[in-house]
Amino acid sequence: MIGDFFPEAKWQRCIVHWHRNAFTMCPRKSIREVVAMLKAIHAQEDKTAALEKAQKVKEKLKTMKLDKVADFIESSVDETLSYMDFPSEHWTRLRTNNALERIMKEIRRRTRVVGSFPDGYSAMMLVGARLRHIATTKWGTRQYLSTGKLYEGGVYSCRCNG
Repeated sequence: MIGDFFPEAKWQRCIVHWHRNAFTMCPRKSIREVVAMLKAIHAQEDKTAALEKAQKVKEKLKTMKLDKVADFIESSVDETLSYMDFPSEHWTRLRTNNALERIMKEIRRRTRVVGSFPDGYSAMMLVGARLRHIATTKWGTRQYLSTGKLYEGGVYSCRCNG
């Protein structure tokens, strides 16, 4: 596991996928109300306020007899709030895994055209070529987020021997 090599790394669960998981436990007639409650958790100004809001949402869901969703929120909301440990300028980029999903969608699009590959090596060659293309074009040179704020805020510190 990655945690074995990077024990201090933070785990961020994609909020979009977390919401979708919660909706599978929710009756159709209650989804709109649950959507609003879940969004309210992540609209808070800091992690403490978000955790307090999550507690209130859990209690309200229990009164609505949506115990399964309430238990889900209680057990997993912490995984969706890790982004709040970083500068607020980065929050919109860290909350979801959209960038990675975009790359995976492009690779799927290219491999579906081929259909079936004679072996795993040829599939890896196509995927590698697509990743190389992404890395060397304008798409690959765009900066996803500025890491300067991480150093300024003390979130990241270099542990160098020197």
